[in-house]
Amino acid sequence: MNLIIVTACPQGVATRFLAARALERAANRRGWSVTTDTRGPDGKANSKPSDETIRQADLVIAAVGVPVDLDAYAGKRLLQIPVTAALPDPDAVLVKAESEATPWDPASTSQEPVGSASSCGSAAGSKRIVAVTACPTGVAHTFMAAEALTAAAQSAGHKIRVETQGSVGAQDPLTAEEIAAADVVILACDIEVDPGRFSGKRVWRTSTGAALKKPADAIHDALEEAVVLDAGQKKTSGTSGSGEKRGPYKHLLTGVSFMLPMVVAGGLLIALSFVFGIEAFQEEGTLAAALMQIGGGTAFKLMIPLLAGYIAWSIADRPGLAPGMIGGFLAGELGAGFLGGIVAGFLAGYVARFISQKLPMPESIESLKPILIIPLFASLVTGLGMIYVIGEPMAAIMDGLTGFLESMGTTNAILLGGILGAMMCFDLGGPVNKAAYTFGVGLLSEGSGGSAPMAAIMAAGMVPAIGMGVASFIARRKFAEVERQAGRASFVLGLCFISEGAIPFMAKDPLRVIPVCMVGGAITGALSMLFTVKLMAPHGGLFVLAIPNAVSAVLPYLIAIAVGSLVIGFGYALLKTGKAEVAAATS
Repeated sequence: MNLIIVTACPQGVATRFLAARALERAANRRGWSVTTDTRGPDGKANSKPSDETIRQADLVIAAVGVPVDLDAYAGKRLLQIPVTAALPDPDAVLVKAESEATPWDPASTSQEPVGSASSCGSAAGSKRIVAVTACPTGVAHTFMAAEALTAAAQSAGHKIRVETQGSVGAQDPLTAEEIAAADVVILACDIEVDPGRFSGKRVWRTSTGAALKKPADAIHDALEEAVVLDAGQKKTSGTSGSGEKRGPYKHLLTGVSFMLPMVVAGGLLIALSFVFGIEAFQEEGTLAAALMQIGGGTAFKLMIPLLAGYIAWSIADRPGLAPGMIGGFLAGELGAGFLGGIVAGFLAGYVARFISQKLPMPESIESLKPILIIPLFASLVTGLGMIYVIGEPMAAIMDGLTGFLESMGTTNAILLGGILGAMMCFDLGGPVNKAAYTFGVGLLSEGSGGSAPMAAIMAAGMVPAIGMGVASFIARRKFAEVERQAGRASFVLGLCFISEGAIPFMAKDPLRVIPVCMVGGAITGALSMLFTVKLMAPHGGLFVLAIPNAVSAVLPYLIAIAVGSLVIGFGYALLKTGKAEVAAATS
């Protein structure tokens, strides 16, 4: 039997690759000859089978999630299925193809591609869904959740469009027409995004982690339980119609998300000023002095106001932004640091929300609330609170924390690095991971000399994904082919400080992967602190090393990362038993 497999996925390569490999292995077990035809998100062929291969084909399986051009297979026995339907039981798909495939007629409407608008958007029971995904750094979880939701929705026969959003802003933004036509809106976000454009639509909130791990449940719950967002309701509460409970943690992550680009830019600009010498910036009029002024004198001063302002924005929407930034700037001026900025942001946000929701106003001046009354009184309360109540104690705490970090001995430094490293590897982008990361970013924002904890945190965040790649290479016989492919991708993602590359392995084998990753991460963090490595930027992985002086000690830093990665790689290679496929749901 000569089989051609056509796969296409709208959000990326993972699902189409896994579907093709699953069907290919099942066909090879039957002794069939297989040729794959993988398509891009636009449905166009990357490399078409030759005319001779198509002529000799006995059967074609099109596992697609977007409209694809199948004219080349006219007259061939062809079966179309959603791309995700190939993953749970590929053998059953082959059996179905043998018995149900019919000659493909491009002109027949009954054989319209499963990814087309008519079959996905207007079939009985199908719905139109729009979604937004966003995580604090806007890298891995944002796009993985988008891909998982897309695959799950199309597998269920629904039409979906996903807007990815993060630190880089919105990509492929939803149009007003798409929103108007949608039956439900899914906000799979770990940070606050403005839902005002979805007023009047049924909205369901969840996290990127929930959308990534259980996308089918997220789609089902959204269709069943989403509630209409009132026109005047800018933010939804964690009550009915919400798949998650919003609270201080999400508000904090929102502030960190907006602050992060400033931290990266400021830190790297300072590092560039060091290229001319560590003390070169002290000479006025030089390029080094200008770079230090931009990075340390401007970007670093704006970090805390941004953090506080967008914490308050997350709580109280736009009226909270001004008082939050004022409170954050005061925190910086009073020496209260990022801890003071966090307190100022929450104070400003909750005061602004209280005034907005609880303070009745005559209708004649109600319109002045968001532009005059709320900013004025919230800024007054926040500012006075920072100056007379909060500022001095927070400054004392920051001074104590800074003094402790500067004076702690080798043993304490190693212990702190080990704890932070283990936290980074516990849930790979979850709450524990983000708590450690936020701590490191906060310390980095406190000065221009770099941060040793931030270096330990980034190094430890890299090693789970690198380690899984190492394990899949040194113990090839224990890993199925698709796992080895996932391991290679994980290795590259790890080098970029995208620890989520290890999620497919963690989802499949958590009882082995999580402990071994935590051990490797703890060792990496401890070694980084032992070597007193300092880091100027909170993201970028090994690519940050290309910036002179961005890392204070490059070789020891590489040693720490290599040791942790090898511990994880060899450790998991020893612990893993048998052959198992990576969980498809993570794609």
